[in-house]
Amino acid sequence: MLAPVLHILPLTTIARERVLPINGQVNVRLNQKVSPTDVIAETSWAREHVLLDVGRALGLPPNVADRLIRCKVGDGVPAGAVLATGRGVMPKMVKAPRAGKVVVVGGGQVLIEVGETHMELRAGIPGSVVRVIPERGAVIQTAGALVQGVWGNGRVGTGIMVNLADKPNSVLTAGRLDVSLRGMVIIASQCRDADTLQAAADLPVRGLILSSLFPALLPLAREMRYPILLTDGFGSLPMNSAAYRLLTTNVKREATLNAEKFDRYSGARPEVIIPLPVSSAPAPPQDKVEFAAGQTVRLRRQPASGMIGTITAVHTELTMLPSGLRALAADVKLENGEQALIPLINLEVVG
Repeated sequence: MLAPVLHILPLTTIARERVLPINGQVNVRLNQKVSPTDVIAETSWAREHVLLDVGRALGLPPNVADRLIRCKVGDGVPAGAVLATGRGVMPKMVKAPRAGKVVVVGGGQVLIEVGETHMELRAGIPGSVVRVIPERGAVIQTAGALVQGVWGNGRVGTGIMVNLADKPNSVLTAGRLDVSLRGMVIIASQCRDADTLQAAADLPVRGLILSSLFPALLPLAREMRYPILLTDGFGSLPMNSAAYRLLTTNVKREATLNAEKFDRYSGARPEVIIPLPVSSAPAPPQDKVEFAAGQTVRLRRQPASGMIGTITAVHTELTMLPSGLRALAADVKLENGEQALIPLINLEVVG
């Protein structure tokens, strides 16, 4: 059975494809060095479209109305611009209700796109452009430590990491945030109140790496201008030992916090990237593995959510669980020394 993989690696080659949702302009070239906040591509699109029925407005058939339309496809028109004028002593006029761009003319009608939105695509990681994707984006590669999480608020930031999590289950409070932390990426554990998130914004910090967040704080976390990444989930969960150990052994290093939203279909996950000097490119991470004895795994659900363990045996047939259900399962030795029978659906491989 294929296993979901959570990458927590001290050294690996990291390559990320960064693309626009629609065609646009790519601003980078092959082998160019980029920083996480560099704009590598940009595009614009209209939020709305306005259809003007010129023929009906002028009381004319479509073929006659077409000859009276003054604009053509591609024209930019300001609000109030006259698009067509009827006949007679006091002719009727059809005007653009809003500023926009003409995209279709014909059949006695004019279609205008309005409310242009501009999007900038940022690199998200520091590294080199190893492939340019025409009109869409690029693939960027770097080497370093990688810690993936389970939730992010969609922001990107870079800064020196400092550790405020004395223990994996400590709680971050507003009182621990002072001016000395301005511009830093903070490793913490649990966050339980809005004052803490606001205090971090007021400094401001460059990012928060948390183990867990109270669900009621989600709307506020999404509004914060700095990136927030959760390594383990929502509620009062301690940071899993694999992530805690790797992050805290790399304090005072510069890290990029790309808190992009988790997407199970594209494979995108929020992640912390810690660039490290290398003489040759290390092996890339494995994205597809099968469950096997000896693997380090993380439990994904209660009662031991976030705990790290090692698979001692994988059952090849349906196994009776303590709950009375039958499922594919594995014997797992947890980090506290306990042995447990865990359904495979509740496990993800760490590596």
